[in-house]
Amino acid sequence: MQATRLTLTCHARTVAQKLATFPTNEPLEMDWQSAKGSRRDPFKGTPRLLCGPELRTRQTAELFGNEVEIVSALRDCDFGRWKGARIDDLQKTEPEALQAWLDDPASAPHGGESVVQLAERVALWLKSLEATPGHILAITHPFVIRAALTQVLQASAFNLIDVEPLSAIELRFTGRWRLRLLEGVI
Repeated sequence: MQATRLTLTCHARTVAQKLATFPTNEPLEMDWQSAKGSRRDPFKGTPRLLCGPELRTRQTAELFGNEVEIVSALRDCDFGRWKGARIDDLQKTEPEALQAWLDDPASAPHGGESVVQLAERVALWLKSLEATPGHILAITHPFVIRAALTQVLQASAFNLIDVEPLSAIELRFTGRWRLRLLEGVI
């Protein structure tokens, strides 16, 4: 039985990320057109290339290849009325709602999708890939990647983590421990 290999890659940086703003359908900050195909070489063979429907994921996917399949399950979390809002502004205007959203994964005070709903969507998508052998490269969003990691690590996480030679992760403590996946490691 051939294995399914899934490489989840976060889209390239946007101005919304730089400004700590909830995303809209914004383009990439970089000149992605001159970099088309520039990330194709790190892979053996040609992985099946998937991406979310947003502009930023489609533009990032073109860095990896031309044959891109848009997959709705890879769309970003729906932040409802908070789309385009700065997190700093919400801390001033809606501090209780923002804190409730951060503390309770089932809450959606913005009127969009809760983290629980996002996790359910991503879990269904991962389940659909179990019978899909070969290498899949999926360009998506930080929230979708977090949801996928949560699905994989939820049970007995210790034996589900493969650590390759010279691989690296970063853990940071700023009031709580956070996992940071390092850029450029494929």
